[in-house]
Amino acid sequence: MLKGVLISMRPAHWVKNLIIFAALIFAQVYMMPGKVWLAALAFAAFCLGSSSVYLVNDIFDRESDRNHPIKSKRPLASGLLPVWAAIIASIALLLLSIAVAAYINMLTLLALAAYLVLNLAYSVILKHVVIIDVMSIAAGFVLRAVAGGLAIEVPISAWLLVCTTLLALFLGFGKRRHELTLLMDSATDHRKSLESYSTPFLDQMISVVTASTVVAYAFYTLSPEVADNFGTRWLSLTIPFVLYGIFRYLFLIFHKEMGGNPTRLMLTDPPLLVCVMLWLAAILIIINPG
Repeated sequence: MLKGVLISMRPAHWVKNLIIFAALIFAQVYMMPGKVWLAALAFAAFCLGSSSVYLVNDIFDRESDRNHPIKSKRPLASGLLPVWAAIIASIALLLLSIAVAAYINMLTLLALAAYLVLNLAYSVILKHVVIIDVMSIAAGFVLRAVAGGLAIEVPISAWLLVCTTLLALFLGFGKRRHELTLLMDSATDHRKSLESYSTPFLDQMISVVTASTVVAYAFYTLSPEVADNFGTRWLSLTIPFVLYGIFRYLFLIFHKEMGGNPTRLMLTDPPLLVCVMLWLAAILIIINPG
């Protein structure tokens, strides 16, 4: 049972919460121990909160997950984890996440509360509504990024929110395409919104958000305001890393028929992982050359 709870918490997906540290890096306060500690606490709060949401989501989805070739192996869908145990674990994780966020400050707690309400709404209603389902996922990433800024009490860049939104939409539509092609005729048995999607439509959406993400990031790095803020005009040197990362992900979606689990791809695809690490290293070197 404990193993089932741990699996359902999906610790591998905690990597999504790393976006919380974006404000720490781009506000150039990552050398301040107090700020790092607050960001780490915010990360912990969202990890606990997201795990609580995953358990709730699996409770609601346990019947439809049984029609999925991969998700049918989840503890709740397979019967390894009883529903009552999942409910208890979810409540415990929820209370702990709230306690940690409240310890940081009230604004972080409000951001966490908004994130939890959004994800609960997603589990019950929003994931069944075409387009809104993917936009809800993107909103979750934006709330994480906002929480990172609120936790360390630094201004939140509009560029960070725009780029985060577009990247999350890119990953979300890619995931829907993978689900549609993997499940084919049984897609609607797993997710109701898939009946309103088609492969050509998703390909168009992916094309739109791909171009928008690249253009938005390019404008961000070339912005005079950003150059003045960081004291350097060389941030545009990181654009090739973003381009390669997006192109690599598109390659995995269209040619390897992957993309159903963006987190797993980020952690298991060596070229993609190396690209992200090089991008991060370049950012740190450019904005803090000393």
